[in-house]
Amino acid sequence: MKKVVILAAENTILSTIASPMDMFLQAGVLWNLTMGEEPTPEFDVKIVTSDGGPVMALNQVPIIPACAMHDIEDADVIILPSQGFLFNPQDKDHSDRIEWLKTWYEKGSDLASVCAGAFTLASTGLLNGKTATTHWGMAKQFAKDFPEVDLRTDLLVTDEGRLFCGGGITADLNLSLYLIGKYCGREIALQSARCTLVDLDRICQSPFAMFSPEKNHSDNKILEAQEWMENNLRDKISMEAMAKEAGMSLRHFNRRFKSATGETVTKYLQLVRVDAAKVDLVNTNLPFDEISLNTGYENVSFFRRVFKKNTSLTPAEYRRKFCQF
Repeated sequence: MKKVVILAAENTILSTIASPMDMFLQAGVLWNLTMGEEPTPEFDVKIVTSDGGPVMALNQVPIIPACAMHDIEDADVIILPSQGFLFNPQDKDHSDRIEWLKTWYEKGSDLASVCAGAFTLASTGLLNGKTATTHWGMAKQFAKDFPEVDLRTDLLVTDEGRLFCGGGITADLNLSLYLIGKYCGREIALQSARCTLVDLDRICQSPFAMFSPEKNHSDNKILEAQEWMENNLRDKISMEAMAKEAGMSLRHFNRRFKSATGETVTKYLQLVRVDAAKVDLVNTNLPFDEISLNTGYENVSFFRRVFKKNTSLTPAEYRRKFCQF
C-alpha cells in the first residue's frame, strides 16, 4: 500500500488537503463497492504538521494532524497543499519544512504541490531548471521569486519524474488522479475518475486564464506604449511607429519592452487582443468575424488559430463554456 503524506500549514486552503485525501483513499474502494466487489484500498494517507499540533485552515476550520512531520517513517509521496496568497517564506516553520522535504526527496519520496503549494516546492530548489505550474493568477509572483523554474501556467499538471505540480485549487483532483495512474496504473485511475466524476484527461488551465499585463515597472515610455496598444486594438499598430514615438530604435524598443513586461511587443499585443475577444465572446452575441475586426485582425482564420493557440479552445468552444446568456 502506497504511503501518502499531506503536509499542512497555517492558512492552508482546506480543500487542497481534503480533496487529495479523499481521492487517494477512494482508489480501489469506491469503484469496487459500486461494482459489488471487495474493497482493495491502494493508499494510506496521513496529514502531518511541522510540530504535530493542529493548524487553522484559511476558512477557520482546524486541521488535526495524525502526527508531526518528523514522526513519519515512510512516505511514497508528500503532498504540499495551497496557502494561496498567504504563503509566507518568513513563517517560523518554513525553513524546517523545506529541509524536511529535501531529506525525504533524497530518501526517494516523490513531492507534489497543489496550486500555490508550488511556492513551497520551489523553495527547496529542486525545481530549478525543471517545469512547474501554479495558478495562472500567481504566475508573475512565482516567476519573480523563482526565475530558474520553467513555469508553465498553461498546464494543469506537470511531471518531472518525481516532482509534480497541479495548477489551481481544483487541480488537486486532477493531480491526485494523475498520481493514482502513475502508482496504480491507468485502469485504477479510470475507475476513480468514473466514480468521482472528474475528467482524467483534463490537462490544461489556459481556457480559464486572463492576461494580466505587467505594469509594475518604472519605464514610463513602455507603460505609455502598453496603454496606447490597449486603447487602440482595432487600429493597425505599427511597431516602428511606436518605437519612433518613444524616441528609440525598433531594436532598442523591443529589448526595453521585453525587459519591462516580460513579453515581446508582438506577443503582448496578441495576448491583449485575445483577452478582448474573450470578453466579447462571453458578454455579447457578436459573430466572431466581427469580434476579430474589433480586435484588429482582418484575417479571421488567422485570428481563430491565434485564439486557439492561446486558450486551447476554438472561439465557439470558449463561448459555449463561459457565455453568460
